[in-house]
Amino acid sequence: MTVILLRHGRSTANTSHVLAGRTPGVELDEVGHIQAKNLVTRLAGLDIADIVRSPLLRCRQTVHPLATDRELTPTVDERLAEVDYGQWTGRALGDLLREPLWTVVQQHASAAIFPGGEGLAQVQARAVAAIREHDRRLADGHGTDVVWIACTHGDVIKSILADALGTHLDGFQRIVAEPASISVVRYTDTRPFVLRVNDTGVDLSGLTGPGAPQSVPGGEVPGAVDAAEPTDEPALAAGERDGASDGTASG
Repeated sequence: MTVILLRHGRSTANTSHVLAGRTPGVELDEVGHIQAKNLVTRLAGLDIADIVRSPLLRCRQTVHPLATDRELTPTVDERLAEVDYGQWTGRALGDLLREPLWTVVQQHASAAIFPGGEGLAQVQARAVAAIREHDRRLADGHGTDVVWIACTHGDVIKSILADALGTHLDGFQRIVAEPASISVVRYTDTRPFVLRVNDTGVDLSGLTGPGAPQSVPGGEVPGAVDAAEPTDEPALAAGERDGASDGTASG
């Protein structure tokens, strides 16, 4: 099956530069609502079998126009919720930069546990388990390759992509997932293939049909990988410049 990992649209926390986490009531801003409506057009050429989303408001608002257009009822999965940042929740990102744990989050994510919250390794474990479980469910239900959507948060998406790429969690900050971006993973019996990363374009028609990348004997998927350019710079720094961040790295 092929999963579209959709990050929620731009939220009010993205532009205020605070770590929203699981704070109730954080919603899409004006740009985010436009991004949500544009999903209907961006995904017009794809047959979407299911939508699974984080329980948080900004994800519900992001998938609502598409779900209404396709007459789908999204499945809510707590395992796709934002990271529980504990005592860091609601704090200004500029203040968090001075915390000793910040460097651990950026350079040694697998060891990072937020005070009063959860560890990034826990986040990856729950999120990957959720994606693989829903993928198996849809495979059993349809029997043929279908496309489905998982709408969640930046750090969650990056942890899922790190697993799919076979990359250690400590390198997940090199992956970018901007608001309303789409990353695509095709899961097979042997291993996942990453087809797109941080795609903010409008043409996604190549994900299905005769021109779509297909696995072949030996496991290669010709032309399948379109990964974001790696960077040693903490992802948050880029997010602060463009108002994209509501998490430790992308939110």
